[in-house]
Amino acid sequence: MATPRQHLRENLMLAMDTLRTHKFRSFLTLLGVLIGTTTVIAVASIFAGLDQQVAEAARAFGTNTLFVFKWEPGIHFGNLSREERMRKPLTLEDTLAIRDDCPSVEKTAAEQFLWHDDPPALKYKGMDIVNYNFNGVTPDDFAVVHDELADGRFFTDIDNLHRRDVMVIGADIVKRFFENEDPIGKSISLGGANFEVIGTIAPRKAFPGDSGTDRVVKIPYLTFRKLYPNEKENFLLAMASEGKVEQAKDEVRAVLRHRRHVKPSDPDNFGISTTEQFIEQFRSIMSTVVLVTVVISSIGLLVGGIGVMNIMLVSVTERTREIGVRKAIGARRSDITWQFLLEAMTLTGSGGVLGILCGLLLSFLIRTFLPSLPSSVPIWSIVAGFVVAVSIGLFFGMWPAMKASRLDPIVALRHE
Repeated sequence: MATPRQHLRENLMLAMDTLRTHKFRSFLTLLGVLIGTTTVIAVASIFAGLDQQVAEAARAFGTNTLFVFKWEPGIHFGNLSREERMRKPLTLEDTLAIRDDCPSVEKTAAEQFLWHDDPPALKYKGMDIVNYNFNGVTPDDFAVVHDELADGRFFTDIDNLHRRDVMVIGADIVKRFFENEDPIGKSISLGGANFEVIGTIAPRKAFPGDSGTDRVVKIPYLTFRKLYPNEKENFLLAMASEGKVEQAKDEVRAVLRHRRHVKPSDPDNFGISTTEQFIEQFRSIMSTVVLVTVVISSIGLLVGGIGVMNIMLVSVTERTREIGVRKAIGARRSDITWQFLLEAMTLTGSGGVLGILCGLLLSFLIRTFLPSLPSSVPIWSIVAGFVVAVSIGLFFGMWPAMKASRLDPIVALRHE
């Protein structure tokens, strides 16, 4: 008597033989499954690559760094309410209060930037740059955001207090102006004033689509205030002690609520965020995008499933006499059912395997020809793609398989 394993092997061989006999028809049937699986693998690979790149770039600023502004960092400016736009700016004094009154905070920094205007043109030996990130920062800013020094030095409290015209520049500025010379000690014209380059920042990990990460110029905070006395907006940063991010966050919130005279019953009129919160916000947005894409790609799987059911019904009709012969020599209903189910599952499983291979190839091509768009295929997407493909065959093959198993052997034998 044949064992269940032998029955399974026999039915699987019959399914494979049927697929080989009708190669072109089988390929057309599994095409929808192939496209759907490829789309899922490609989307998952891009999402995984973006997630990895965003996480690495964000954590490069420090997992223990707090970012403070007068609204929640990361919120799009166009979505701000009138109340948020009218909030009073944070100040340098707020930074000093956080440093002095928060035991869980090691260092603090303040940054100023041009809120309504573009940065002044940078000029050097007939070359200029007009699109870059321009900030006035306190000396501890470099330590708080984990800038790495490539050459020279960062400016000091003395540079800041004396409002010296010195600057620290990013790697892209160095590449543009000083490709064949040492930038340290050179003078760059900034809005008509000459600033001495005293240091350069090592390249940072970039966020996806952000080409300005290393196109940065930092000058002393008080020098910035000297040049732009009417600018009031400040972005504050605080570096928490190791393992005390949440305690530091609570302490900073308490200090700022007190200094900004927020009533106990009122919400904060400022925002505090961390690197991990930023990553979670990104993942929340991307998960919605991925979900919509997967739902759309599921249409391909649905079409493939309907095609499988249709072709299996045709196959049952074509092989009615064969089914009668099998039943006449002792095949049970379960044997017939599993024969056609395995055939459907093998069909869609083959489409899933081809879709996975196409997805892997597509991910490789993206990495090769679009290096700015990260792509990394996660193992779970491969497993999920294959399981879903096989499940499509199981679900849509059920009706044809049941129909085949219920055929009367005498009627089936008489079928021409």
